[in-house]
Amino acid sequence: MIRIAAGLLMLTLAVSPAFAQKEALSHSIREREAATWNIALKIWELAEPGYQEFESARLLADLLENAGFRVERKVADIPTAFTATYGEGSPVIAILGEYDALPGLSQQAVPEQLPRPQASYGQACGHHLFGAASASAAIAVAEQIKAGNLRGTVRFYGCPAEEGGSGKAFMVRAGLFQDCDAAFHWHPAGRNTAGDSSCLARAAVKFRFDGRSAHAAGAPEQGRSSLDAVELACHASELLREHTPDFTRIHHVITSGGSAPNVVPDFAEVFFYIRHPKAEVVRELYPRLVKCAQAGALATETKLDEQYLGGTMELLPNDRLAQIALANLRELNDLKYDEEQATFALKIRETLMKPQPLESINQVADTSGEVGKGSTDVGDVSWVVPTAGFTTACFVPGTPSHSWQAVAAGGTSIGKQGMQLAARTMAASVWDLMSQPEIIQQAKAEHAERLAGRKYQPLILPGQAPPLDYRNTPGTP
Repeated sequence: MIRIAAGLLMLTLAVSPAFAQKEALSHSIREREAATWNIALKIWELAEPGYQEFESARLLADLLENAGFRVERKVADIPTAFTATYGEGSPVIAILGEYDALPGLSQQAVPEQLPRPQASYGQACGHHLFGAASASAAIAVAEQIKAGNLRGTVRFYGCPAEEGGSGKAFMVRAGLFQDCDAAFHWHPAGRNTAGDSSCLARAAVKFRFDGRSAHAAGAPEQGRSSLDAVELACHASELLREHTPDFTRIHHVITSGGSAPNVVPDFAEVFFYIRHPKAEVVRELYPRLVKCAQAGALATETKLDEQYLGGTMELLPNDRLAQIALANLRELNDLKYDEEQATFALKIRETLMKPQPLESINQVADTSGEVGKGSTDVGDVSWVVPTAGFTTACFVPGTPSHSWQAVAAGGTSIGKQGMQLAARTMAASVWDLMSQPEIIQQAKAEHAERLAGRKYQPLILPGQAPPLDYRNTPGTP
């Protein structure tokens, strides 16, 4: 017994410095909680569209600059993209942050569907939490570098327009990740997860049709309906679904279709996504989708303008990094609802199609080997540097992203506590890599093995400029 006790004492003494430094990271993040939440709430209220997140990006860039980071703004020819770097030398660890909102999802922080006045966008994917938590984690790591407890460089990436704008793909093309040894990201969700999962690759396109206006009743033969062209393109795409590989997703929204039923629309626009677990399949399917639009133009004698917005790669998993994030998330998860949060969550739960037990926020799921049904431009980053991510429960369990329920919870303390858990998990994971360089070497070896000689071939076109106006629709009031 004495020998065992002595051994335990020696083990405690051996690990205590590491434990103390990780605890210092968490303490730093907790001390900054009010300031971090204040910025997250401001970004939630701003709810700025992709590539138009001017104030949101400024808030985060100023925060990091004031913390001593070297900030480069307007990188990759994107006005709302930036990097913030602290430290010198290797390893260089990237921390990703986002801040764009989604259209049509304005919502107050209440458990019933109630849009905010004078607002059309909403943070339905929790990117206000994503950017703020990642910035807080980066600052905590920088403090440990400054104190001499860590060596290396931490770099925050301010990433705009994740929702359909492929912002990170253009940042990768600009060479902003060339010197990175590893990258971490996270995402708000209705549950806590980590693992070497992947996602769907995605291409985005707007088909714009120009026709000829006329009185729809008095002179219909003189009109050429751009709306008819859109409807035919959409119908053709529905027929195309039957003849695509398994797990293909094709979906669209008509963003402009005319203003009055008695006027033949001379302009209409439809916005398409096409997805698959493999980018090469998306590449093969895209020309077939274009033919659907060409058929609509041919049949209606309208002119087609194909606006390809680019695309994103599937995530290239990295199990070595994923297991680091998973271990830290499990160790640090302390989520629980107080009485006020539980009351809010129960009301939200009544509106969900697939509600989950509220107690599930205490759990952490291993998603290794899974292929998520969404898409993210983090995929492009993962092809050039070993990358891993995780999710934390910032929404009520069972809440789908891109919903008013997600916006509502993200504006409350439910979102705040999930954000704080994410920041602490992120900082602890970066600490592990910086203090144990062998992990980075193992992650790099795995990355090379998973590439298997394949080269990164992005779904954005050579020389394509970032689609800074992709949230704008011409021809609408």
